[in-house]
Amino acid sequence: MLCSRRQALSLAAAPLFARTAPRFSAAADAFLDDFSRRCFRYFWERASEGTGLVLDRALNSDRPETRQVASSAATGFGLTALCIAAERRWVEPAAARARALAAVRFYAGHSAHVRGWFYHFVDAASGGRVWNCELSSIDTALLLAGILTARAYFDHAELSRLAAQIYARIDFQWMLNGDRALLSMGWKPESGFIEDRWNRYCELMILVLLGLGSPATPLPPAAWHAWRRPKVTYAGHTYISAAPPLFTHQYSHAWVDFRQRRERDGERVDWFRNSVEATLAHRQFCIDLGKREFPGCYSDGLWGITASDSAKGYVAWGGPPRDGPIDGSLVPCAAAGSLMFAPALCLRALETMRRRFGPRVWGRYGFPDAFHPRNGWTNPDVIGIDLGISLLAAENARTGRVWSWFLRNPEIQRALGVAGLEPFA
Repeated sequence: MLCSRRQALSLAAAPLFARTAPRFSAAADAFLDDFSRRCFRYFWERASEGTGLVLDRALNSDRPETRQVASSAATGFGLTALCIAAERRWVEPAAARARALAAVRFYAGHSAHVRGWFYHFVDAASGGRVWNCELSSIDTALLLAGILTARAYFDHAELSRLAAQIYARIDFQWMLNGDRALLSMGWKPESGFIEDRWNRYCELMILVLLGLGSPATPLPPAAWHAWRRPKVTYAGHTYISAAPPLFTHQYSHAWVDFRQRRERDGERVDWFRNSVEATLAHRQFCIDLGKREFPGCYSDGLWGITASDSAKGYVAWGGPPRDGPIDGSLVPCAAAGSLMFAPALCLRALETMRRRFGPRVWGRYGFPDAFHPRNGWTNPDVIGIDLGISLLAAENARTGRVWSWFLRNPEIQRALGVAGLEPFA
């Protein structure tokens, strides 16, 4: 498909992939600004003013929302979103700081926790556990990433003190559950620790780094190399991957700047380049699906599948290798979450979605969580974590600010050193 002249100008301004923030054209930057503002609007409107907790999901419209289940991970993305909004003056910085402080106060003094670990899903108003969910190690990590970003950005005495208290309270040694280096995925009061461990590459890097940097119960240095690193090769792209959904290559990079860093030991992996390769392989995987099975759904300018809603419920689909009942649906946050890795290709995909499908896929909070290009199905919902990775990746692609703010935390600088992630020229 030929792209418009305006789109071509947008693409000309951004490299296929970049280790430094690309210079977007005025048209491209205007699109990303509109998209980012819409994503942020969700975290402003769909969060409790009292607790600061962000809804797990909501309608992609201004209609009243009856569901009131919040997500710890969505709140972590939301705290980071407040920093972006304050910096860009989408809201008054004092108002953004007050919202962030409300959330940090709630988690420090009122939220249910065990050994510092928080539940995955809670009631937005009370913070009470819902759905008999687990204390989630990864969701606590994503929340903590947002708390530390807010601490660094707002530089507010009480917020900083409470953030440090929350971090120090998390008992990383307890979550090892007897293992020397591999963390459990969580714990339930009814049954104890979840048997599954973070034992293979995925979104775990942010969790392990936070553990290495813990001021009270740090993980041993061996924790960084304890997890498996299987390799995948597709269409000439070889990279480390153990889970097909593309978000596994994005979440840690939303906060941690892996650019120009390589491991000191072992295979000396360049994790930024690894996610670039994963993105390029996934795009080609979608193109090939479009040629073989889903013409009109996927192409070189229209691609993206990652864990999301579908017409039949939530699915952890993706590839390569192919995983889940892929049906031709598009998931916008797949491309959006990789804007920091392959800005031109991801920008083109997002611009194509908006241009081709218009108001059907462009709502109050931006794109729906998923939609089908051919059969008319459009998800009425957006999901907080999917808007979150879209917003943070867009900001990192445009300015690198989230990376810069997060790195101001001395615990993170120390963790990078313990992991042996050294700068290279």
